[in-house]
Amino acid sequence: MKAFDSSSFDILAMVCAAVFQYLSKYGPCIPKSVPSFKKLNAGAMNAGPLADDERLKTILPQACCYCSSTERLSIDHLIPREKGGADTGDNIVWACRSCNSSKGARDALEWLSSRDQFPPLLRLRRYLKIAIDISKEQGVMDTLLTEAPPLPFSLSAIPQTFPAPDQLRLWITPLPATNQSAKA
Repeated sequence: MKAFDSSSFDILAMVCAAVFQYLSKYGPCIPKSVPSFKKLNAGAMNAGPLADDERLKTILPQACCYCSSTERLSIDHLIPREKGGADTGDNIVWACRSCNSSKGARDALEWLSSRDQFPPLLRLRRYLKIAIDISKEQGVMDTLLTEAPPLPFSLSAIPQTFPAPDQLRLWITPLPATNQSAKA
């Protein structure tokens, strides 16, 4: 098994397409997999610019990315600084003090999993983009998991299966009507 298997990003693309099409189940019209690992590793493609996610930050409601509260907001790091996550805008999200305190220095996906919560798709996409960038920077995209150095994100917390499309959320709060067709 590779240190970072980009098939997670392929699956996420399929899931987002199903959610945007308001499907109740995954169907044959949506590709089950896109062979992107070799392309990502060779630099022939990327996971999409984090700038797209930054643009979304400006139009999405300012709310806790975990519970949607708008009270007592603070910043949080998807990949904790204590584990090597960057103190950059790419890695920073809004969190209410209650969620931020409960999450502590845990990885965002690990913490959500411990609460039996599936992450909103736009949050998961951002996390995967950061994980891919870190894996590329450390040169571990093609490294066996057993040989990979410690990474600041949790590979085991990256979802390998997804609920039905009608059970997923793009964001913690409903997206503004004019932005339902925004790039995911």
